[in-house]
Amino acid sequence: MNAGTETAEMETAEMEKAGVETVGAEVAERPASVDLREEYECSGVREVLEDLDRELIGLTPVKDRIRETAALLLVERARATLGLGHETPTLHMSFTGNPGTGKTTVALKMAGLLKRLGYVRKGHLVSVTRDDLVGQYIGHTAPKTREVLKRAMGGVLFIDEAYYLYRPDNERDYGQEAIEILLQVMENNRDDLVVILAGYADRMEHFFNSNPGFRSRIAHHIEFPDYSDDELMAIARHMMAGQSYTLSPRAEAALAEYIRLRRAQPHFANARSIRNAFDRARLRQANRLFETATGALDAARLSLIDEGDIRASRVFRGGLDSEVARRETKR
Repeated sequence: MNAGTETAEMETAEMEKAGVETVGAEVAERPASVDLREEYECSGVREVLEDLDRELIGLTPVKDRIRETAALLLVERARATLGLGHETPTLHMSFTGNPGTGKTTVALKMAGLLKRLGYVRKGHLVSVTRDDLVGQYIGHTAPKTREVLKRAMGGVLFIDEAYYLYRPDNERDYGQEAIEILLQVMENNRDDLVVILAGYADRMEHFFNSNPGFRSRIAHHIEFPDYSDDELMAIARHMMAGQSYTLSPRAEAALAEYIRLRRAQPHFANARSIRNAFDRARLRQANRLFETATGALDAARLSLIDEGDIRASRVFRGGLDSEVARRETKR
């Protein structure tokens, strides 16, 4: 070794000790500190969290958990910037709660959050159920599952009603094959894919007990509470305002009563049930206007939902279209 080479190697060693990275002939000095608030603003994390607040009413514990996760990711990124020991955190999640509580919406926001912080490449959401993953015959499941995983890479895979993947009572079921492929990818590709499993809390608990491989790979369990009556009323107003509809005072009172009655009936689906009630009220309002209106209608009349448009629901007569109700609890 000549003197010049020895001197260069000594200088490189000294720079590395001092926290200076060397890449070929380029030398980059690490920053001495990181401003987390600045990172919060510049990365777009604040924008994502504010969108979550605007778009979803209530869900305070869920939003708190998302903020905690964002803080963890910001700190981990800061540690990497400073050259501290760090490891990409496990980000696979479980969302539990009843239908219509915002699980898919939060999953979409989580995908955007991870993209802005550099934890996934694309930040898209692929939402699937058992039917998208499990085949009907031998040799069908593996290619279906791998195709879904291929589409989801670089983003978030959201598996709704994940417990239907596991059907131990049917020995000819191919769900276990999909589970084994998912577990392998969740472990080996966790730096390029985040998997979110969702469903009812009790069924998800049974699913995790039956499939410990999933439980060991899920780091974040987030419970989605049901909305209160007041929150559901606020959701209804938000939906209507978004489409330039208003409620008459008597219609607002009728809707409050509808919420109370509907909650006590089978297959209640929180915000989804409210959205369906709004859609049916619009249908009744349109028919009422078409049958009774004479002459030109102004914007106010075209936008007003009246008491009768709400009270025509079968809910007020102690009945409910069971098929409609079942659909509310589905995706």
